[in-house]
Amino acid sequence: MARLVIVSNRTPGKGAKAGGLAVALKDAIEPGTLWFGWSGRLADKASDRATVAQEDGIDIATVDLSRDAYQNFYVGFANGTLWPLLHFRLGLMEFRREHLDGYREVNRLYARALAPLLRPDDLVWVHDYHLIPLASELRQAGVTNAIGFFLHIPFVPSSLYAALPRGEELLNDLCSFDVVGFQTAEHRDDFLDCVKRILKFPVDGQGTIAAERSVRSIVTPIGIDTQGFQNMAARAVKGRNTRRLVESLVGRQLMIGADRLDYSKGLPNRFEAFNRLLTRFPEHKNSVSFLQIAAPSREDVSEYAALRPLLNRMAGDINGRHGAFDWVPLRYMSQSLARSTLAGFYRIARIGVVTPLRDGMNLVAHEYVAAQDPADPGVLILSRFAGVANYFEEALIVNPHDPDEIAEAMHDGLAMSLDERKLRHGRLFEKLKSLSARAYCDGFLEALSGAVPARAAA
Repeated sequence: MARLVIVSNRTPGKGAKAGGLAVALKDAIEPGTLWFGWSGRLADKASDRATVAQEDGIDIATVDLSRDAYQNFYVGFANGTLWPLLHFRLGLMEFRREHLDGYREVNRLYARALAPLLRPDDLVWVHDYHLIPLASELRQAGVTNAIGFFLHIPFVPSSLYAALPRGEELLNDLCSFDVVGFQTAEHRDDFLDCVKRILKFPVDGQGTIAAERSVRSIVTPIGIDTQGFQNMAARAVKGRNTRRLVESLVGRQLMIGADRLDYSKGLPNRFEAFNRLLTRFPEHKNSVSFLQIAAPSREDVSEYAALRPLLNRMAGDINGRHGAFDWVPLRYMSQSLARSTLAGFYRIARIGVVTPLRDGMNLVAHEYVAAQDPADPGVLILSRFAGVANYFEEALIVNPHDPDEIAEAMHDGLAMSLDERKLRHGRLFEKLKSLSARAYCDGFLEALSGAVPARAAA
């Protein structure tokens, strides 16, 4: 049986976390699986070879990066160029050739460290925008294995992608994979649009690209363990943290948002929407509290560092304008909480607010729906530009650029009848069961396994 080799910029394990990715891939991981990536450590010199350690039955192979490599690869190109571009934020995109060169050099380093660890029949599954050139570098190192790539964030149409200098090189790199996966049909179609218009490669009706190799593009939306998360929420709601939160609300309704501190999440618009809710619908004053959790993220990127003081100021203004001596309308936490704690908080929240300006999928929406009590469920407010909105039509869909529209959805959700809440939640929960973590893993690996005979024939 073929061994699965997972490659991501960060790996799970002590001192390093792959976050939601490790949770999503749990069903694909078996004893003996190899997971390769950056150690999370910065050294004077990058590693020449990987260090392999076993943890929880899988092999974790990691390399150290030099500080200069990290700045060019991670801060400079991955998060200063690709992230804003692929989130439709050209005004925030910065391009420097030394950043692109550093990005390629780290992918070359990863390939050289990974290649000696591979067995002839391994299936290699590469994750996300940090590692677009990896298959090309592995091919140059002599690797002939089936290699798949999954993009967790959006893609953009050719008219936007054309703004990226030397962008055709990265498109060619993507065509070195055997399978390229996306969260939604829109993201895949935008990628194929770029391939056809910029590279002039033929694409058939099934999304297969005729490049130097046949490249299959697929849609395999990521998901969660719905039943497992529902059980976690049912347990957590009885726990100390959730009880403390309920007591602090003193009978008020709760709205909740939980995001990384990231400009793509639309947090300033969300804060302004809550301000407008209290201004336009004063019946909700002193009867609802909004808890926004924003875990720190990429604090060495200037645009992220600038977001924190803006949100601090907005939270202070809202609480100063609308609060009372016994009521803080907006509770804003710039720190991380355990997933189990969030599960309990989601379960008691009447409104879940998921309003990114652009997102690949957004598993917070999955978790909020999964956490609800079916007998008295809350209401999900969801950005039309989150990938999950393609599947969750029963949520209250909003344009995240319009704070008034979000405020109106908040009002509608707070006023919604129990019967309507139960109907919407029931339909969303049924969809969650098919959009599962297992379906995601099985769907991608089936496509990647199918590439093996084709590669052997070639």
